[in-house]
Amino acid sequence: MKRRDSHVWVVGTFDTKADELFYLAGLIRDAGLPVTTVDVSTRSHAHEADVSASEVAGWHPKGVSAVMAHGDRGRAVAAMSTALTHLVNAKQASGAIGGMIGIGGSGGASLIAPAMHSLPFGMPKLLVSTVASGNVSPYVDIYDVMMLYPVTDLAGLNRLSRHILANAAHAMVGMVSYTFLPDQHDDLPALALTMFGVTTPCVQMVAAGLQDSFDCQVFHANGAGGRTLEALARAGLLRAIIDLTTTEVGQHLAGGVCDAGPQRLEAASVLGLPWIGSLGALDMINFGPRATVPQKFDHRLFHVHNAQFTLMRSTAEELERAGREIAQKLNQSPGIVRLLMPMHGLSALDAPGQPFHDPLANQALFDAIGQHFVETETHTLERVQAHINDPEFAANVINHVQAMRSVFL
Repeated sequence: MKRRDSHVWVVGTFDTKADELFYLAGLIRDAGLPVTTVDVSTRSHAHEADVSASEVAGWHPKGVSAVMAHGDRGRAVAAMSTALTHLVNAKQASGAIGGMIGIGGSGGASLIAPAMHSLPFGMPKLLVSTVASGNVSPYVDIYDVMMLYPVTDLAGLNRLSRHILANAAHAMVGMVSYTFLPDQHDDLPALALTMFGVTTPCVQMVAAGLQDSFDCQVFHANGAGGRTLEALARAGLLRAIIDLTTTEVGQHLAGGVCDAGPQRLEAASVLGLPWIGSLGALDMINFGPRATVPQKFDHRLFHVHNAQFTLMRSTAEELERAGREIAQKLNQSPGIVRLLMPMHGLSALDAPGQPFHDPLANQALFDAIGQHFVETETHTLERVQAHINDPEFAANVINHVQAMRSVFL
């Protein structure tokens, strides 16, 4: 299926990278796609793009002067980024944008990336930047942004940069020209499921039991995964959340690296999406290599998961805080809530004979939820006499989902 009615936006600072940007635009046009060039320069505006820097700046809520009226480049770049995002939001809503390709160093990438984040999931987004060889999380974040390292700096065309930029242009042509053909399962209600390695058996059983009736989308509860889930929910792309692994709540409260931030669970508490969930992997707080664990935790119980991740057993106090937070967040939901507590263990490491087996600590979690969770006609709390990875627990989850199938349609 070809999509040729929308334009590919070629975005960058034409005051410093006009040769590269016009080269990209020319290759994409030569392939038969319409192109709109967009200048986001904050200094000189000598080159003419289809959308000038002044026109972009005019989309800032405070007008052109908010971008162009001061000499602080950092503030100007941030303001131009805001303006570009407002422009992109307006134009993509009318179908004017079919994809976006941008180029830049750290400044250009940080300017362009937020606008790419505002594009719908699935729309092609390609960022060519020298920062692609390092930590790309500030630019990709939780969105489907592709990044390409240009090898040489973006400071003029040469035999190598022409080749790599041509690859970028033709990759964009391919993504925009040929859209994904929907599968028959795409008509099924989309469910989000959360999983950690230590809750994998449970989630796999649940997904297998639901796959004929629902489109099951599994998210790794590593911080980014939870934030992605919440973003998809806000975008209206999910019909319900099967939140079996809520470890990110405990990670946020205790300072673990798998922290999804304070907005975790808000897809349920604010949007009111149907939520069926549990307490998976709340028995642990994740850190990086053992040497990176804060010294204040030296007296704690650890399990080295691998060379990159060290797991720390949650205490009763930490679990009490997590339980209270989960209950209070879910209480705010105007939608259906089903909270299932696995009374015999929260993860593969929290089982008899395993290093994190600690029923007394878990009891603090169960007690806190029992005290703070408010049961109503639509909010129910169930104590399941099983381990989270037991088949009977997964069967219980499946039964709850199937019983509410009509709500998800």
